[in-house]
Amino acid sequence: MYGPDLTFLGVDRCDLTDTASYADADVVIVGAPFDGGTSHRPGTRFGPSALRQACYLPHDGSRPSLALRVDALRDLRVYDAGDVEMFAGDIERSLHALEEAVAAVATSGAIPVILGGDHSIALPDATGVARHLGFGRVSMVHFDAHADTGHTAFGSLYGHGQPMRRLIESGAVRGDRFLQIGLRGYWPEPETLSWMAEQRMRSYEMTEIVARGLDECLTEAYAIAVDDCDGVFLSVDIDVVDPGMAPGTGTPEPGGFTGRQLLDAVRRCCYELPIVGVDIVEVAPPYDQADVTAYLGNRVVLEALSAIARRRTGIPWDPHQPLLDGR
Repeated sequence: MYGPDLTFLGVDRCDLTDTASYADADVVIVGAPFDGGTSHRPGTRFGPSALRQACYLPHDGSRPSLALRVDALRDLRVYDAGDVEMFAGDIERSLHALEEAVAAVATSGAIPVILGGDHSIALPDATGVARHLGFGRVSMVHFDAHADTGHTAFGSLYGHGQPMRRLIESGAVRGDRFLQIGLRGYWPEPETLSWMAEQRMRSYEMTEIVARGLDECLTEAYAIAVDDCDGVFLSVDIDVVDPGMAPGTGTPEPGGFTGRQLLDAVRRCCYELPIVGVDIVEVAPPYDQADVTAYLGNRVVLEALSAIARRRTGIPWDPHQPLLDGR
């Protein structure tokens, strides 16, 4: 399915202005086609469409997971609400519209999964969920090459380098329950790092991940995320992956995750933790090669949904078990 009626891999459409259309939803997908917060290369406004389409299998509303032995698009009731109207020239208006959409989904009891869009959308995404569950009751697990904790950029408080600071300043998410994984490169500057330390944020830079091992770091981070919080918001910036495997992004930073590492980390997060919201951001199709970044982003969404579905079965899952063992 293409054009204005395109939905994520063929799931049913819903209308956020009609609560009855998603009253039975477990998950509602929301598109956020916005790149008005970018500081380098635009193009993420085309991300939601690319993420919805990026699959070589039929768009028939079914995706059985070999690893998890569930079919997330059938075992969960998944709807697609389409794209929120967002205007690159009016960031505050656009972010407000998205926050209202996410809050409507969260209030209905469904998990919002937001397809970005640049990372400025994390502010309304997590805030919309926190409006339902309570400010300070939602922790954040944030996969990214960049901390996104800047104060201002180009004279604005809003942009893809500032959402995490705004979330903490507003009280929507506590700094001491903010877990950042995959940071690297040459930003932020010492002043911003000092602010992060004052908030008691925990950031796992790539050198620490390499030295300690990703699994050990994830185990530690996930334990912090569920301490004295009621739910976890997962925010995935595709540039956490090395640009050799995910070139379609606006601010590529060498030395990141492999695609396999990201999928495994997202699977663990959504299987082990009480996920209350997810966003996948910074997929920029104009810079992609053979759609490899869009395919990876699509699989990040599917991995998250499959792990949520497996968690809801209540049946333990062991990745060391062979595929054909009757589980």
